[in-house]
Amino acid sequence: MDRFLVLLHSVSTGLTSGELTELKFLCQGRISKRKLERVQSGVDLFSVLLEQNELDGEHTELLRELLVPLRRQDLLRLLDDYEAGAAERAAPEEQDLYAAFDIICDHVGKDWRRLARQLKVSDSKIDAIEVKYPRNLTEQVRESLRVWKSSARERAAVPRLVEALRACRLNLVADLIEERQQARDLQRENESGSSAVSLMSWDVDAPSTRASS
Repeated sequence: MDRFLVLLHSVSTGLTSGELTELKFLCQGRISKRKLERVQSGVDLFSVLLEQNELDGEHTELLRELLVPLRRQDLLRLLDDYEAGAAERAAPEEQDLYAAFDIICDHVGKDWRRLARQLKVSDSKIDAIEVKYPRNLTEQVRESLRVWKSSARERAAVPRLVEALRACRLNLVADLIEERQQARDLQRENESGSSAVSLMSWDVDAPSTRASS
């Protein structure tokens, strides 16, 4: 079964009736009044959002935007776990970027606005992020990075983040990212070397196997 649908079902199961009412209120600008009146569960609500292409497995920003005001850390952890799994299945460069995001979210704090401006995120978008996630500094940082990644597209890469961090004099965070990157590169080299040795062993063993048969 689709992992994203499993996530939505799990979130729906965990919602109280009051929280469902709050989610419906938050969706008033996205879903017509008539459709909202027919929504009786989280699954109903998410189904409408899926039909309207407001939600999908690769774009989970809206789901996070809906869950954050509920202050249900258990439901947000489900989303975090899903996104972490998606990052693991992504290309190596994408995995490196997500790893850098985690480090920045853990260490940048209130300096995120300065970093966002260095990454060419507009002041209007920065203001919108603060409105979207009031009193939630970690989500403000992560959302600013998502906005940058979406606008930069193929130019969104770890070296650009490191450059921006150093321009903001956030050298400790930049060092942490580079150290993590070096460790990941070394791990990939080791894994690649192990695979090559395994293939060589197979090639060496194969003739004797055929001969013995």
